[in-house]
Amino acid sequence: MRPRDIVYAVTFLIVILVIWGIYTNPPYIHQRARVMQQRIFGAQKAAVVTAAVPETSHPKCSLSKNCPIDHFAFQIKSGAATVVGPKICFDGNIVMSGVMNNVGPGLNLVLVNGENGKIEKLDYFNMYSGETKAILDFLKMIKPGMIVLVASFDDAATKMTDEIRNIFAGLGSSSIKDVKFRDNWVFAGGAGTEQKSPFEKVSEHLKHRHCLLQISRSIDIKSLFCPATFLQYYYTIV
Repeated sequence: MRPRDIVYAVTFLIVILVIWGIYTNPPYIHQRARVMQQRIFGAQKAAVVTAAVPETSHPKCSLSKNCPIDHFAFQIKSGAATVVGPKICFDGNIVMSGVMNNVGPGLNLVLVNGENGKIEKLDYFNMYSGETKAILDFLKMIKPGMIVLVASFDDAATKMTDEIRNIFAGLGSSSIKDVKFRDNWVFAGGAGTEQKSPFEKVSEHLKHRHCLLQISRSIDIKSLFCPATFLQYYYTIV
């Protein structure tokens, strides 16, 4: 047999052996193929997923956008008539709500440290049959640099004296003197600034002319602030 014929024969034998090995061991081949696929495409997929993940967390307090790292989100929602209680959310945490059983008729207030966003104090005050001294003592605790978040529930005006209204006006409220019996009011302001806050809404209590139906719809505000600059300017995002 000539050398060239020997080479052809050996090559043909090798091909036969390879085909036989593939046929008798498909799981091994498939496993190697999967490993190869993972090595080639896995890193690319991981890179794409990593790039798609936002640097900040999910939107907080029902905002439609993520907060910058140095900002705090908040939402203030008033009660609805005497049925649904108010809710105050700060930095993604529900601070006051009917579910937490720490709200009440009147004014619900949260004090926040304007520098670091820490909750300093929270309470609610009955403005229909309660004593005005309690809320005055609370309001007089507010020091420059503090943020106050307010949500009404049922009636917030019956026991609201001129002194109380003036204090809220000093915190940045533009509408406090217009709040009447069973009007809904939500507000976020700060001590130590002469600016008027943009974070405020009032909803007038509607009484049916036949006195059979009284409507007091819930209102809310949601936004964010930067602790370092909240008392110098307001930055709104909804």
